[in-house]
Amino acid sequence: MEKSKLHQFIFTVSMALVMVYAMICYNVALNIGGMSNQVFVLALHELMIMWPIAIVLELFFVEKLAVSLAMKKVDLTRDSEQHVKLTICTMIVCIMCPIMSLVATLLFKNVGTEIIAIWIETTVFNFPMALGWQIFFGGAFLRKIESFFIRQIS
Repeated sequence: MEKSKLHQFIFTVSMALVMVYAMICYNVALNIGGMSNQVFVLALHELMIMWPIAIVLELFFVEKLAVSLAMKKVDLTRDSEQHVKLTICTMIVCIMCPIMSLVATLLFKNVGTEIIAIWIETTVFNFPMALGWQIFFGGAFLRKIESFFIRQIS
């Protein structure tokens, strides 16, 4: 079923919220030395900055590029719809993780002259978490909710 523009927008905004909040919580936990209830509150401050950035990047740049790259890796006549979706999700993480890590490095870390090194380190720490969260947890949960609502309106 083809998605409407409104549906695509709502899904993008929701996915950005789930991904950005989880990644901020992860990074806050890394910075304070572990997970605690405080992490969820501390993450809210950064969320108000990072979430809109992620939405804008996704809507105007990343989604088109990720779909284009994914279509080079899949065969629409042979591959399942799930395989195509997972390939697109993987490409989105491959593009968004370095970009959002750079934004977070510039905004929230005192990098001084070590900007490249800290950005690379941040990206390396973030990538496995972002990919796992997207494929197995947050992204999977939102895709399940999306398919439920699509079945309800069909």
